[in-house]
Amino acid sequence: MNAASDKLKHARDEFVGQWGALGTQWGINRTMAQIHALLMTSPEPRSTDDVMEELQISRGNAHTNLKELVAWALVRSVVRKGDRREYFEAEKDVWKIFTTVARERKRREIDPALGVLRRCAEESQDIDTPEGRAFYEQMRQLQEFVEFAANMADRVASMKHGFAVQMAARLLG
Repeated sequence: MNAASDKLKHARDEFVGQWGALGTQWGINRTMAQIHALLMTSPEPRSTDDVMEELQISRGNAHTNLKELVAWALVRSVVRKGDRREYFEAEKDVWKIFTTVARERKRREIDPALGVLRRCAEESQDIDTPEGRAFYEQMRQLQEFVEFAANMADRVASMKHGFAVQMAARLLG
């Protein structure tokens, strides 16, 4: 390896490690995020064996997390003619990554939470005690807020990147 290769490997390793730590903040495990970071920064699709070797993880761990990344639509499977191995490449468009993660988190976290809030509000709506009315009102307010936040997130995620950036600049400026 030459100095440039060493420097790139060090930078990539640092990014993969940090992205792994960040991944836990957006709802995926560390290894899944590290695989995503590796693929996102790879100029060519990589095989499961490449991922295993680079990250020093087991075949089962690599396979499970690659399939989950494909399910999230953050990674896609690539077939190379004449090669029986499966290769993977990550979505590299940052806006698409953001909107995909936002959509998946909404589906996996926000939608189920909204279901609980709705059920709790419905079940407590007719409780005619001070505690029952207070509980119902709290559930209703939480439901309204989470619905509003989810709708805003959906609107932002459905915007084109440039328009979303312009809107954010106006709000923040």
